[in-house]
Amino acid sequence: MAYGFMDIASTPSVRAAQAAMGADRLWQDFEGHRAFDRFTENEAAFIAERDSFYMATVSETGWPYVQHRGGQRGFLKVIDDRTLAFADYRGNRQYISTGNLEATDRASLFLMDYARRARLKIYAHIKVVALDADPALTALVTVPGDKAKLERIFRVRLEAFDWNCPQHITPRFTEDQVTEAVRPLRERLEALQAEVDALRARP
Repeated sequence: MAYGFMDIASTPSVRAAQAAMGADRLWQDFEGHRAFDRFTENEAAFIAERDSFYMATVSETGWPYVQHRGGQRGFLKVIDDRTLAFADYRGNRQYISTGNLEATDRASLFLMDYARRARLKIYAHIKVVALDADPALTALVTVPGDKAKLERIFRVRLEAFDWNCPQHITPRFTEDQVTEAVRPLRERLEALQAEVDALRARP
């Protein structure tokens, strides 16, 4: 049966490492079906909630480069069940990812939800799209109110995805998540403080 992500990842050297560690049978005898070459509603919802992800590309010299991408929640757009896209705004102007993708369009994306200890990993082909090449796509990925200079669009074509186990994901929480978690405590403290103030104001 198909296991799309591992079918790509299991190169001869990877299979040799699996054999050396006695793990090769886990993948040789895999009986499930995990082609995972189409995003379902589950992945689409997960992607829509992300405000960052990690993207790895490779240069002509074989060196990998991992870049952190961040923005407003949902800045990585689901176009259809095999396509994502996001706006590329001007940063430090090194253009390492952009240059790497011109050499080879293969990339890997890691999307993390630290609070829920979930990780979605994606193999994809990424095309660099000029802003005037697809005005509708440009409008879709543009973040309203963002004052940064938009330079290009990255269109991500899914090859395969997979979910990792949560075993070694350390829970972390965003400022918004912490604020929401302590909101009932803050409201209770404010109510108690109001009661104290009222009691102190009595003659």
